[in-house]
Amino acid sequence: MPKSPAPPKPTPSELEMLRLLWQLGPSTARQVHEAALAARPDMPYANVLRLLQVMHTKGLLARDESQRAHVYAPAQPQESMQTSLVKELINKAFSGSGKELVLAALRGHVSQKERDEIQAILNGDKHQ
Repeated sequence: MPKSPAPPKPTPSELEMLRLLWQLGPSTARQVHEAALAARPDMPYANVLRLLQVMHTKGLLARDESQRAHVYAPAQPQESMQTSLVKELINKAFSGSGKELVLAALRGHVSQKERDEIQAILNGDKHQ
């Protein structure tokens, strides 16, 4: 059975749009623009619309064209995209070692509260 092609890697701007859509759910360009304004008040509507259209062409977004205002949704679930990006990071930056990635993250990018949550998971506490 042939291996399916890897999903396209989003640019930082595309990843920002994906994060918004994962939070919002299927949305029009206007809704995505309104949500984007919270973080980037200078972002023009036309830029958001164009970015969504490019992302649809690349296969990052699905688009429902049944209504006048097209509705965009991520083509992949958030967890699937994150797993793909982490796998790429592990291969490129950590020579394929997940352990090295985790150790690098623990060396300074994790709060004490997060460490406690991680320790609870390692201890088998599934209620975290």
